[in-house]
Amino acid sequence: MTIKSKPLREQVIVVTGATSGNGLATVEEAVTRGAAVVAVARNAAALEALRHRLATSGGRIATCVADVSDAAAVDRIVDAATEAFGGFDSWVNNAGVGTYGTLEQVPPEDHRRVFDVNYFGTLHGSLAAARHLRARGGGAIINVGSILGDRSIVQQGPYCATKHAVQALTDTLRMELEREKTGISVTLVKPGAIDTPFPEHARNFMDEPARLPPPLYAPSVVADAILFACAHPRRTLYAGGGGLLSSMLGQMAARLTDVIMEVTGTTLQQKPDDPGDATRQDNLHRPRTDALRGSQKVHARRSSIALQIQKAPSPLLALTVLAAGATVVRSLWSSRRR
Repeated sequence: MTIKSKPLREQVIVVTGATSGNGLATVEEAVTRGAAVVAVARNAAALEALRHRLATSGGRIATCVADVSDAAAVDRIVDAATEAFGGFDSWVNNAGVGTYGTLEQVPPEDHRRVFDVNYFGTLHGSLAAARHLRARGGGAIINVGSILGDRSIVQQGPYCATKHAVQALTDTLRMELEREKTGISVTLVKPGAIDTPFPEHARNFMDEPARLPPPLYAPSVVADAILFACAHPRRTLYAGGGGLLSSMLGQMAARLTDVIMEVTGTTLQQKPDDPGDATRQDNLHRPRTDALRGSQKVHARRSSIALQIQKAPSPLLALTVLAAGATVVRSLWSSRRR
């Protein structure tokens, strides 16, 4: 079944995790491009400030305070979208939390909280969106995963586990909706390292302040991928070439990647003497100060050639380029082993 999506300017888009990082970038860019947005987050004050700022400049925006780990709260999002705009055309499951530390350091209740938000929040959102979009005759569901769903990294075990689970959930959802011929596209967006407040927001059990390993990209790169998927059905979009290469290395040379992670993984995720904004620290169980970008001093790329290739009209072109990259990685690994 061919899926046809509305132009972005004619859509109503629900975005969870809307007051920080990738979600905030997506909301701002969607409104700029003419879409109506239902912004969802736990942080009521940040939501109201966002609504006022965008509505004052002519943007069409409604808000809903909700913790996506609560299925009943997710149902209220559907009600809010219906009341404000008569429904929605695309739903973006972006809300997420994380931890830094070994599997033994992170208490079981924190493991569960990461799963409650990242996996069950995506499940609740996906099912609520599917029910609504099925009745409307189609639309788009975009789940924000991670390259860590392809390849785990040390110090972020619970987060990696949830992103593996989100990938499986997304693939299953896609097959079920395709089998029913619902007209709903399902896309998994996989960001690499993005300059968001995530290292500050994550609960940190390490001895040093946390950071994301370079190269980093601006949140606008992820927003570009998400909004493209709202209007152009795609199976998967990688946001950031650096993350794509890391994912390919992890899949083509798993043992080599293990060794690299064991030797450098912890150091690359620590930033001594630069803890960032103290008011943002640890939003695992309750909201903290939200922002578009991280407050640590980092360099972030503003564009991704790899993403633009994936957006090409011909999927064959993207597959050819990615296959070529995979061949290079495999050749390098084979040469190393010889």
